[in-house]
Amino acid sequence: MPNLHIDSNVTALVLAGGRGSRMGGVDKGMQPFCGEPLALHVMRRIAPQASALLISANRSIEGYERLGAAFGARVIPDARADYPGPLAGIAAALRAATTEYVLSAPCDAPFVDEHIGAALMQALETHGGDIAYAATVDASGHVMAHPVFALLRTSLADDLDAWLDRGERKVRAWYARHKPVEVRFADERAFYNINDLQQLAELERR
Repeated sequence: MPNLHIDSNVTALVLAGGRGSRMGGVDKGMQPFCGEPLALHVMRRIAPQASALLISANRSIEGYERLGAAFGARVIPDARADYPGPLAGIAAALRAATTEYVLSAPCDAPFVDEHIGAALMQALETHGGDIAYAATVDASGHVMAHPVFALLRTSLADDLDAWLDRGERKVRAWYARHKPVEVRFADERAFYNINDLQQLAELERR
């Protein structure tokens, strides 16, 4: 696995702009895990892999600004109303970033791989794609894609905006337009995301 390093050509993005529907509408990234908000765990792991940090959020703006202050993070809301999904947060980040790439991770994945950025970058350089995203393989050989754990070229901003303008929302369908590279990781735990409060409580007990 590539060594952990700060990539000056990458902006990290924590996706925290969703409705939190499966958590009863609460702000998922602000839910406590081991005494700290979920999003803070993600920031600690992803921020050191990039030269800047963005937080995609549509509520709790001041709270996210406080959480991100130690990393020099900037909070950016979606440019579109009604919580249209993770692609809207990614689109805002592609516009806001001043680097060539954006490295995204969801706010509910407290164990995100601390080397994911280097691994995805290596795959892009090897295969010449525009987007690289994570996947894992379970014991039975089933491949599970984790498309919002991704490295994307910021030059894709115009195409993504046009895609969203047409009412499209599916992440992998948009990826398919841009030579996506699937990068497989051995540690499933690194991509475990918490979908509801029961899962959060169970993980806390463990």
